[in-house]
Amino acid sequence: MWKKNIFDFPRYLTIGSFSNGFVSWIFGATGPLLLILQAASIGHLNESSVSSWIFGIYGMGGLLTLILSLYYRQPIGFAFSIPGAILVGSSLTHHTLNEVAGAYIVTGVIILVLGLTGVISVLMKVLPLPIMMGMVSGVLLPFGTDMVHGVIDNPLINGIPLLVFLFLSFFKNLSKKVPPILGAIIASVIMLKIFPMKTQAGVSFSMTIPHVILPSFNLSTMGELVLPLVLTVVAIQNAQGIAVLESHDYKPPINAMSSWSGIGSILNSFVGAHPACIAGPMTGILAGEESGHKENRYTSAVVLGILSCLLAVFAPVAASIPHLIPASLIKTLGGLAMIGVLIDSLKMSFSHNFKAGSLFSFLITVSGISIFHIGAPFWGLLGGTIAAFFLNKNDFAKITFSEAKNSEPDQMDEIA
Repeated sequence: MWKKNIFDFPRYLTIGSFSNGFVSWIFGATGPLLLILQAASIGHLNESSVSSWIFGIYGMGGLLTLILSLYYRQPIGFAFSIPGAILVGSSLTHHTLNEVAGAYIVTGVIILVLGLTGVISVLMKVLPLPIMMGMVSGVLLPFGTDMVHGVIDNPLINGIPLLVFLFLSFFKNLSKKVPPILGAIIASVIMLKIFPMKTQAGVSFSMTIPHVILPSFNLSTMGELVLPLVLTVVAIQNAQGIAVLESHDYKPPINAMSSWSGIGSILNSFVGAHPACIAGPMTGILAGEESGHKENRYTSAVVLGILSCLLAVFAPVAASIPHLIPASLIKTLGGLAMIGVLIDSLKMSFSHNFKAGSLFSFLITVSGISIFHIGAPFWGLLGGTIAAFFLNKNDFAKITFSEAKNSEPDQMDEIA
């Protein structure tokens, strides 16, 4: 399977899949990177530690993306926990990097155990898909609103790519030859050439030298970080990716995705990088219809994986990218790439059962609340499930009956 998918990659790589892989990479290498740099600044990390952190999150994310996408032939995008980065930044103000790295290891071990024991798979089956998609819709909605704000803030730089995207989308035959998102990217490059940024800085093309961290285990640090980090990976980030893949009719390897998140998190800790996880929005871009036929969309993930690994090797370049591209343009391109995903997620949230639970999940997630340093997507899942228990009890009854009915043939097969 490995060999076949690797040899198939050049044959099934299309302009559309390359474009989606590239946009996904641009998204992960810009906005989220700014949060990492901000967290590192708050934690007063030195330059070598920051470069090592960037090396870990992009190198491991790229490597895991390649491993799982090529093995399972699915567009599975790995990266790092964005809420986790914010949490780590505040923790570094009163804990050493070595102590934080110790908490990373414990986090990774717990996630690995959850994946190996199959607990995550059971949990994903218990949670109704519409409620999960309500959470995903809430996470993705800001990408759409940010796109609107971006166009208003800079009608030329951001508006022209939007018009090109709409123009190419209107002419179906043309859009098959030139994917709309690729047209938007080309238009963005042209606009930046015509109207260069005043704050553009030079790019430092130097290779990264990872800074090896010797973890130390502090109960206070672990008490502050471990549970929130586990929840952000398992119940927020990975849950988004799983729901997105299922919405595109994939059967994601839930336990394997969790196990590899744990392994990646453990390895990341030794270079001072926080936990690895599925990147929900990036996976949504990779799995879009523009990436080609369903069985070949993994090629977009391979593009992402290769670019992420290259970025890890040249981490100083990664630190320069946010200064080369306006933040509003990044949001505009991300929003354009996310249009199809957002439409599908909203449709799956409210066109079937559990409508009330999905609405609560959506609203709580959009609210952006944080309780006990745990982000809104987790509370959206929890609140949506509780609301569905009271408001959609008949839907739960249908699921229970259906599962019982479907389990009968399995039991008969076992007896036979």
